[in-house]
Amino acid sequence: MKFRIGNGYDIHRLTPERPLILGGVNIPHELGLLGHSDADVLTHAIMDAMLGALSLGDIGHYFPPTDERWRGANSLELLAQVNQLVRSRHWQIENIDSVIVAERPKLKPHIGAMRDAIAHILQLNPDQIGIKATTNEKLGPVGREEGIAAYAVTLLVSQ
Repeated sequence: MKFRIGNGYDIHRLTPERPLILGGVNIPHELGLLGHSDADVLTHAIMDAMLGALSLGDIGHYFPPTDERWRGANSLELLAQVNQLVRSRHWQIENIDSVIVAERPKLKPHIGAMRDAIAHILQLNPDQIGIKATTNEKLGPVGREEGIAAYAVTLLVSQ
């Protein structure tokens, strides 16, 4: 059996008058993430991990911010497209592990909904999706609440 591992990272600036969407879930907060799409850093990191595992580049190659088709795009829909790309090459996700780094808001109450949303789009069981949340202990741009970052790793297996 063949295995491939990929990792992904994303960070977006926090700004007023934007929704805060993480893992496809709209989270109540006074600030949201700034980006061309919905700026869902968790989903973006997962997509980059999937693409990286197969040496297929990054999400900017497939969904460039210069392309108006992707303005305001729902990142879960983009994730579904990346999943189709992975499956078309005869690979499937064994599991995903991820970390969201944010000072606020508290994300623990939303992790189950994020896991369910991502699992549904990827046609996986929720127990194949690991999502953790941590703070940056007030250090750096995330610690100063200027942005939110996410890291992801995925294991793919050949079909």
